[in-house]
Amino acid sequence: MKNVFRFLCFFISISVFSQAQSVKKFPIKSISKTVVKDNSSAIVKSPDFPVINEEIPNLIPKKKGVNFGYINQKGKFIIQPEYHIALFFYEDCNLLNSPNEKLRKFGTADYATVEKNEISYRIDKKGKRVYRFRQADLGKCVYKEYVQQLFQAYSMNGFYGIIEKATFKNSQDYKQFQIYPQYDYLYILEGDDVANPMIIASKNNVFGVIDNHNNIIIPFEYDDIKRNFSWKMGKMFDVSKDGKNYYYIDSKNKTY
Repeated sequence: MKNVFRFLCFFISISVFSQAQSVKKFPIKSISKTVVKDNSSAIVKSPDFPVINEEIPNLIPKKKGVNFGYINQKGKFIIQPEYHIALFFYEDCNLLNSPNEKLRKFGTADYATVEKNEISYRIDKKGKRVYRFRQADLGKCVYKEYVQQLFQAYSMNGFYGIIEKATFKNSQDYKQFQIYPQYDYLYILEGDDVANPMIIASKNNVFGVIDNHNNIIIPFEYDDIKRNFSWKMGKMFDVSKDGKNYYYIDSKNKTY
């Protein structure tokens, strides 16, 4: 059983609504309603967890060779690379709703999902494996009402722009576009702030990130930026300059 893929499938059911006139859809994470105390926002007071950027996690997945571990914000490995898959420290709603109340704490954002030898675990911020996934332990996710994206990618004459779905009516009216079609590709990333989304954009065969006011957040210098959950889960972008080697950057274009 690939529990990581179970984790990712939570995003699928609502993704089809977000960018109907845009580009290829990608899955989206839903959040559980279960009320569990979450201390993940508290920065661990330790030399191992220096804070350079308060907006991003204090542990970041990092690949070395063929495996993933976790580095701190200064690039030091805190959890050594031994996993085939390593996700951000984030909620797992199946565990949050486990029929075994003692296991529900492992579903909070104080823990991360990793996979080694096709076995999935939850680990703590010291790298200790605190839980091994078992189907019998997993409850049913209870979803909050989905909040629709305010903006949508819009294609016209072979180029992409951004519209506000609720108000857009006439493509011949330039003023109705949030961003007039001018890009080769656009994808609106899922995030908690639907009024100020991050948007992956491509022009002249390179990728960058813009906001909904067409300000450049990440310069157009990347061969690819993944359409995954790194912005929603970690306020980071998963980028590559050669299409093979990927790494995370923050919204200031700092590499980790």
